[in-house]
Amino acid sequence: MAWPAGADPHELAVRTRRAHEAFLGGRAGAPVRQVVLDSWRRSRRSGVDPEHPRVEVDLTGRGLVDHRDQHPLAAALPVVRRALLEGPGTDGVVVALGDAAGRLLWVEGDRGVRRRLDGAGFVEGSCWLEGAVGTSAPGIALATDHEVQVFAAEHFSLAVQPWSCSAAPVHDPTTGAVLGVLDLTGGDQAAAPHMMALVRATVMAVEAQLALAALRAPAPPGRPGLTVLGRTTGRVGGVDLTLRHAEILLLLSRHPEGLGAEELAVLLHPGEVSVVTVRAEISRLRRAVGPLLGGSRPYRLAGELTTDLDLVRARLDRGDAAGAVAAYAGPVLPRSQAPGVVALREELAAEMAAALEATDDAAALGRWTRSPAGSEHWSAWRRLADLEPPGSCAAVRAEARRSLLDRRLA
Repeated sequence: MAWPAGADPHELAVRTRRAHEAFLGGRAGAPVRQVVLDSWRRSRRSGVDPEHPRVEVDLTGRGLVDHRDQHPLAAALPVVRRALLEGPGTDGVVVALGDAAGRLLWVEGDRGVRRRLDGAGFVEGSCWLEGAVGTSAPGIALATDHEVQVFAAEHFSLAVQPWSCSAAPVHDPTTGAVLGVLDLTGGDQAAAPHMMALVRATVMAVEAQLALAALRAPAPPGRPGLTVLGRTTGRVGGVDLTLRHAEILLLLSRHPEGLGAEELAVLLHPGEVSVVTVRAEISRLRRAVGPLLGGSRPYRLAGELTTDLDLVRARLDRGDAAGAVAAYAGPVLPRSQAPGVVALREELAAEMAAALEATDDAAALGRWTRSPAGSEHWSAWRRLADLEPPGSCAAVRAEARRSLLDRRLA
């Protein structure tokens, strides 16, 4: 739904303006894009006056502020600003982020363009649904649930025909419902092909940010997004993963700067493997977890992903042996043979052993030695025997267990 590649903007504007005049006059005119013609027809059926459209401002003052603060897209606003307002190539445009009802919640960008758009009612709190103001990129995007560009006279209302725009709907990554719309408005360049690509990429980044927030939101404080301890496969945000996918997510969580295909191959396979195999696994993982993965190379997560391994380490760091034991559900992906995962498994096991050999918390040691992971831990049994009152049942049991392990190791 983009304007014709390579088209001359002036010729396109003249031809479209004549087609628009013919349409309003009930005559057959030059052909226009089907998506535009369909929108013109819906606008006319809705009773939109192309010469005197009524732009309703539904939200103002405190009502606008409260609605913006409570809207899910508020969390993604920094992503939009970084992508469309702080980078190159977006001078002379205005960025608008609206809700599913077509109300513009944020309108930011070039001050001069904003002042001129104010006269057309393109302001925060105003409603730009197709049935209210006629054909526009935000209106069509919400009406069709599809990205679209609208060039100059393709707008139904005359007041906005000096402008062009590119827009795409933003979806809730967990339900698929439309949350709102992202729009770029400006001169002819706002409907250039690369602007549509920029809007599309930004929407993907926004949805990725929302997906990460959704993964963290349902869990109580301290609960991880990715679980890998004591599991034959991993689990993220309620989604069960294959062992390979769990390995990849875990390794990427350890390397926020990203990993190339060659680096991942080394960390995933004990022997040689082609980067083609790694890329195929990444493609399958992307289909499984969607926006959790970033869209660029090197491969990286779209944002921070906390694991249950992180939770154990955080408790170890603050000297909470009992908390670490409670959070330690078992070795890191115990069936994994991936070198990078094996290293993480051994590191965490060594950290747990060192902490428990040094702790004065007999209760934590008792719980640890009763677990599958700690039942064969000789140093933990020795430490427990030292901490329990001499002659107590707990001390005798710990000493007996330590002696048994001595004989096994001899």
